[in-house]
Amino acid sequence: MNMTYANRKALMQFVRYAAVGVINTTLTLFVIYVCKGLLGMNPWVSNAIGYVAGFVNSFLWNKLWVFNSHNAVVREAAKFVVGFFLCYGLQLFVTWVLTEHTTIGDIYFSVFGMPFSGYGVATLIGMVIYTLANFVFNRAVTFK
Repeated sequence: MNMTYANRKALMQFVRYAAVGVINTTLTLFVIYVCKGLLGMNPWVSNAIGYVAGFVNSFLWNKLWVFNSHNAVVREAAKFVVGFFLCYGLQLFVTWVLTEHTTIGDIYFSVFGMPFSGYGVATLIGMVIYTLANFVFNRAVTFK
């Protein structure tokens, strides 16, 4: 099966976006777990701080590498902020529902001495949803 140039380009964008997503996920989770686990901060404040760190990292990598955009930075940044808040709101809602209204909230386990809770599991699920929604928004709206 031959792929068209547009399909190859879209596939490469998704692969790059996924790579940036892995970096962002790692960075965001690291910041959340440091804030919550090591600094004892409120889990929702930790979540927000983690996503702000991921946001800055994500905008730079997506603009310059994933979508290779040369459009006006301010306009794209504004669209990126809108997309971020829409997708972050979706992620936060999913994380909250899973933590507060399902049995996921009761989970607790340890891996190599690092504690994980239902909140952590719900955060990972919310992050997957955020990542997919954010790719679609950025491809269709922000860096179009």
